[in-house]
Amino acid sequence: MRRESRLQLRTVDVARESGYSVQQVRDLERLGVIPPALRATNGYRAYTAHHVQALRAYRGLASAAGPVVARRLLAELFAGAALAAQRDEPTTSLAEAAARIGAVHVRLARERDEALRAREALRAIQGEARSDADADEAAGGTMTITELADALGVRTSTLRFWEQEGLAVPERVTTLRARRYGTGAIREARIVAALRGSGYGLPAVRDVVATLRSDAGDGIVEGIDAAERILGRRLDQIAARSVALLRAGADLAAVLEVDPRS
Repeated sequence: MRRESRLQLRTVDVARESGYSVQQVRDLERLGVIPPALRATNGYRAYTAHHVQALRAYRGLASAAGPVVARRLLAELFAGAALAAQRDEPTTSLAEAAARIGAVHVRLARERDEALRAREALRAIQGEARSDADADEAAGGTMTITELADALGVRTSTLRFWEQEGLAVPERVTTLRARRYGTGAIREARIVAALRGSGYGLPAVRDVVATLRSDAGDGIVEGIDAAERILGRRLDQIAARSVALLRAGADLAAVLEVDPRS
């Protein structure tokens, strides 16, 4: 990191510019999330504009990957940069930061792909639900728990857990107590698998399944539409997190290129 002189800022100035409170600024400095401040002749902390950028980088990273990941990532980067400076060694902070930020981008891209695949699956189910052939299928076809698990790419224990939670409840063959899933339960299981595979928790999935079973109106179509809206919000959230990560990367690069203690 090259050394440059910067206008000194008070803690209250940094708080105002970054959107954090004075105490939060001090806490994040103590945790190593931002580089340590210099001390002015009067003993007070002396920050620079790059501390503000470091806090903005933290905000973006926290939005994209969560505060725990953001705190650990920044603390490790700044600690490594400080150690390299003490030893008068070349710093690898920028390269490491690029790699770490890139890994978060990869995770977000994976989440987006999962949500898109789930949405495609829902639309396929929706097409089946609205087709005339669907009524004929409802007259007969069933699947065993093993067949359904294979079709969905999940374990049979997962289907049993969904059953315990009131999701995708099968019919039972009374003589053997074997689980058999009718068309409605199969459809529910496919929707549950799509939402769970995209990272949604049980409460949101229960709401969708409840709509599927609704007596008011076309519960099937309404339930699938509700699931699509959930996935739409998920995709919007992933897009917002990706934008926050792009901004965080730019702020972090600016901080790592300059030593704020100069």
